[in-house]
Amino acid sequence: MNIAKHVAVIGGGPAGLIAAEVLIQDGMQVDLYEAMPSVGRKFLLAGKGGLNITHSEPLDFFLSRYGARRDVLEPMLDKFGPVALQAWVQALGITTFVGSSGRVFPDQMKAAPLLRAWLRRLREAGLRIHVHHRWCGWEQARPGIETLCFATPNGRITVTPDAIVLALGGGSWAKLGSDGAWVAPLAQRGVQVAPLMPSNCGFDVGWSEHFRSRFAGQPLKSVALSFSDHNGTVQRRTGELMLSDTGVEGSLIYAASAALRDTIGTQGFATIELDLAPDKSLERLSNEIAHPRGARSLSSHLQSRAGIKGAKMGLLRETLTPPDFADPLRLATAIKSLPLTLTATRPIDEAISSAGGIVFEELDAIMMLHKLPGVFCAGEMLDWEAPTGGYLLTGCFASGHAAGLGALRWLNSQ
Repeated sequence: MNIAKHVAVIGGGPAGLIAAEVLIQDGMQVDLYEAMPSVGRKFLLAGKGGLNITHSEPLDFFLSRYGARRDVLEPMLDKFGPVALQAWVQALGITTFVGSSGRVFPDQMKAAPLLRAWLRRLREAGLRIHVHHRWCGWEQARPGIETLCFATPNGRITVTPDAIVLALGGGSWAKLGSDGAWVAPLAQRGVQVAPLMPSNCGFDVGWSEHFRSRFAGQPLKSVALSFSDHNGTVQRRTGELMLSDTGVEGSLIYAASAALRDTIGTQGFATIELDLAPDKSLERLSNEIAHPRGARSLSSHLQSRAGIKGAKMGLLRETLTPPDFADPLRLATAIKSLPLTLTATRPIDEAISSAGGIVFEELDAIMMLHKLPGVFCAGEMLDWEAPTGGYLLTGCFASGHAAGLGALRWLNSQ
C-alpha cells in the first residue's frame, strides 16, 4: 500500500491555497498552516470594494504589466493565466463579468462567496487547515530533513513533511498576516532576499495644515498624471487620485508607484505634473480663463469656464502664487501641468502590496530553493510586483500553481 507523501503549505492566501489544491488533486496529504485566526484575510480585504480577479486585455499587454519580471512570470502565466483563472473561478460555481475597464469581477463582486466555495472544496478533498500556527523557522537543520517549527496557542510544535511550500506573503498589511517575519529565518539559511519595499502605495507631499484639514480624503477625478521616470522616459496616465493627509494616493498613483518609488530612491524626490483639465487644450483653457468675469469671483469664474472647483481649486491655491492667478496664460499652464514634488513613499504597512522578496536566482525552474531542496516558494514573498487591476492576484495564483506543480514533480522523482 502506497502511503501519500506529506506536504506542509505555510500561508493561507491565494498562492498557498492554490498550491495546496494542486497537490491534493494529485493525491498528496496536505496540511496548511496559517498564523492568523482564519485564512484569506488579505484576499477578503482586496474584495471589499469589488474583487478584481484578473484582467481581460490582450495577453502581451497583460504580461507587460509585470515589468522587469515578465520573463520569469510568463511561463507561470502561460499555465495559469487570466483565461485559466476565470475558468477556475467559474468551476467553483462563481460566474464572472468583464467591467468597462476590462477588469474581471465575480458577479456578486465580493471575495467571501468565492473563498467559502473554495475552502469547502479543499476541505472535502482532504486539506487540513491549522490556524493560529505561526511559522518560526526550522527547529533543526539536518541534511535532507527540514523540521519546521510553529508557535501555537498550545506551545511550540514541530512538523517534518516530505516537502514544503512557503507562501507567506510580502510585507504590507501586517495585521492581516503579511508582516515579512519570514525574511530572517530564510536569510539565516543563506537565501538572498531583496529588501521589502512598498508597492501600489501613496506618497508624501507635505500639505499645509489649511489644505490638509479641508481636502484630505477628497478625490481628484478626471485628471492626467505625467512624470519622467529614473530612466528619463515620460509616462502619462489618465484617471483618478485621492488627496490624503500627507500627500497623494489612489489608482492613478498606484499605477505609477513602482517608477515613482525608484525615482525617489535614485534622486531623493520625484516630480509629477497633474493636468486638471485633460479634455481641454492649453489654448482653449487660456481663452476661457481670459474671458471677462465681471463681478464674479475667480473661483466662480474658473468653475463655470474651466470646470475647476473644489479640491482642484484648493490644490491650485496650495501650490500657486497670486501673480499666477492674475495671468490667464500662466494659470492655464498651471492647470494643464501642475507640478507636485513627492518626497517619500508611505510606510510599507500602508501599501497595498510590496516589492522585493526572495530573488528568483535562488529558485530553480520548478520554484524550489537551490539551497533548500524540497522547499518551494510562491506569491508575494517573491521578488516581483505588479499594479492593481487583477495583475497582483493573477500573479499570486500563477506562482502558487507553479510551486504546487514543482513540488509534485520533485516528490515524484524521489
